[in-house]
Amino acid sequence: MRQWRLICDTPLSGAHNMAVDEAILSAVTAGEVLPTLRLYQWHPPCLSLGYAQKSSDVDFARVEINGWQVVRRPTGGRAILHTDELTYSVVLPSDHPLVAGDVVESYRRISQALVAGLNLLGLHSEADKRAERGNFSGAVCFETPSHYEITVSGRKLVGSAQVRRKGSVLQHGSLPLHGDLTRICDALYYPSESSRAQAKAQVHSRAITLAEAIGQSLDWQTVADALTQGFSQTFDLEFVPATLSELESERALHYLTDVYANDIWTLRR
Repeated sequence: MRQWRLICDTPLSGAHNMAVDEAILSAVTAGEVLPTLRLYQWHPPCLSLGYAQKSSDVDFARVEINGWQVVRRPTGGRAILHTDELTYSVVLPSDHPLVAGDVVESYRRISQALVAGLNLLGLHSEADKRAERGNFSGAVCFETPSHYEITVSGRKLVGSAQVRRKGSVLQHGSLPLHGDLTRICDALYYPSESSRAQAKAQVHSRAITLAEAIGQSLDWQTVADALTQGFSQTFDLEFVPATLSELESERALHYLTDVYANDIWTLRR
């Protein structure tokens, strides 16, 4: 029986969420904890930037007016406004069979569990084998196609990103449960209001929430339970419910102060 640790977290700030994921990554690298599936939420709403994304994409004045936050992820990809969603993170040793091979292949494997969980909710989603990237240059994750993204009727439902460090791999992703996905455009810089409106229309046409996809709103815990079951069934796992270890909590506070809540990190690009 393959055991994983399961952490269902309370809502945290964006910087704290990234610090916790980083602390788990360190613990898995050191062999201190089991492979971990963490399911979590964000409060207040937070715009996360990909590792290499330019901070000039952000309209900081609008973010402040809306009472939102900004954080830079350790993973790549484009911006996501985290609100009204379930976020998952999977942290595995780099020699684990689920992350063998390249990034795309590991996306394919992990997407199988996500799709299985969504199917338990009555949703017929699929993981696209390849996505034609074309000339997409937008700052928004959910308007940019990627390999093995999870879609419903051609619209993106789950956006994921991955980082590989020596000894371990972190993949996390966003599943919007309900709400207006075009709100992200109110956190980003556009040269004119007409270009902002055009971006909102593009996001609306290319992305979808779970509520829109299945025709009803589900509470966070119901979705969390389904995704957990999807991972368990797909990979024959036994989950051990847990919280962070004392050492992980100490590391998370360090990463929070020195990295993710620090403007030097957030504005580094």
